[in-house]
Amino acid sequence: MSHSHEVSSENENKTLTVIILTVVTMVAEIIYGYITNSMALLADGYHMGTHALALGLTYAAYILARKFYNSDKFPNGTDKIGTLAAYTSSIFLGLTGVWIIVEAISRFVNPLEIVFNEAILVAVIGLIVNSVCIAIMDSGHHKHEHKDYNFLAAYYHILADALTSVLAIGALIVGKYFQIYSFDSIVGILGGLLIIRWAISLLKDTVKNLVDMR
Repeated sequence: MSHSHEVSSENENKTLTVIILTVVTMVAEIIYGYITNSMALLADGYHMGTHALALGLTYAAYILARKFYNSDKFPNGTDKIGTLAAYTSSIFLGLTGVWIIVEAISRFVNPLEIVFNEAILVAVIGLIVNSVCIAIMDSGHHKHEHKDYNFLAAYYHILADALTSVLAIGALIVGKYFQIYSFDSIVGILGGLLIIRWAISLLKDTVKNLVDMR
């Protein structure tokens, strides 16, 4: 087995662990959101669902790459299956950034009533789960020279979710204690722009890899 395939197997296992954590948290938030009529919990639960779909795409690419690893259909190897999945995932990541910006502008123009304690609790839960996921994906990843774009795409999705939680917590605290409600929208726009920047960077790298551009 090649070194790059060993790295892919390791990253596949990490991705599956992160998917399980994400889905469990998503289901718990949605169920509790319905029980308590909490829109914040419901929104975050469904938001985590979009990341679960992106992570599922990453995992599916690993399964296909492993299945056709020694297949004559892929004489040059199966690495580009993962790169293609990463390319697709980067588009979803960019759309997430755009959605955050649109939502932030909408809330700036038409402010909504915020239940601060509940919203902060949801953001903290999201940050804890994402921090655990980042630790899992980060462990041992940087020691490998092989660049796994598929894994990097999944990593960016989790990182984007964690960034959103950090910005939300900061904005909600400012809103609660200083009554600066527009700050929530401002940090949302900044966060969305940063996520779009990550998406564009990943998109460029995957396109170069797919077309064998130097």
